[in-house]
Amino acid sequence: MDALRPVGRTLLRDRAYEALREAIVRGDLAPGAPLKDADLADRLGLSRAPVREALARLGQEGLVESKPQSYTRVTRPVSRVVRDAASVVRVMHELAARTGVPLLGPEGIRAMREANERFAAAVRASDVEAALTADDELHQVLVIASGNHAAAATIARYTPLIRRVERRLFGDAGSCGSAELHARLIDACEEGDAAEAVRVTTEIWAALEQLADDAIEVAEVTGIPAP
Repeated sequence: MDALRPVGRTLLRDRAYEALREAIVRGDLAPGAPLKDADLADRLGLSRAPVREALARLGQEGLVESKPQSYTRVTRPVSRVVRDAASVVRVMHELAARTGVPLLGPEGIRAMREANERFAAAVRASDVEAALTADDELHQVLVIASGNHAAAATIARYTPLIRRVERRLFGDAGSCGSAELHARLIDACEEGDAAEAVRVTTEIWAALEQLADDAIEVAEVTGIPAP
């Protein structure tokens, strides 16, 4: 669990939450892994209280499940849950594109192009973390431009449910989106064509939804983890 390094003393609950969420999404804490607050607190260099609060928050977000006096563990991806999360995130990104494109200036377009260059380079290098970071940065430009804080918060809450599956699908062609689709999205933004930007956004997320859904359904039937 290399991701679980000791954290600073400020905002301990939030820092514990961020560290544990990252470990779950990265797969350092695997699906089904038991979570003991004393062990996690020791690994993070914290007391048990902020770790318990972080686990409770992760439970509300669907990454952790608990049964009183029995267990607390990382949830296993379930196709229905991931599909629901992906649908919500897709709609929020569509909203961000629809409202953000008219407000997007040259600096935003440049930031999206630079992010897509980093994304393409990371995909060529099979660098999963860099590719997903660049992908987030590209789409975040539109989210910020839209100024919709509710959409931003919804995306932040539900993306981790999708992302941990997306990481495991990175080897499949198109599983992390594509630089070509990103380029089409950026061109639509530069032309001020919000309708086309929404269409491309839908295409990007629909492809990811289907890939993740197929992989999880195979895993549920065969018992073999999604690739």
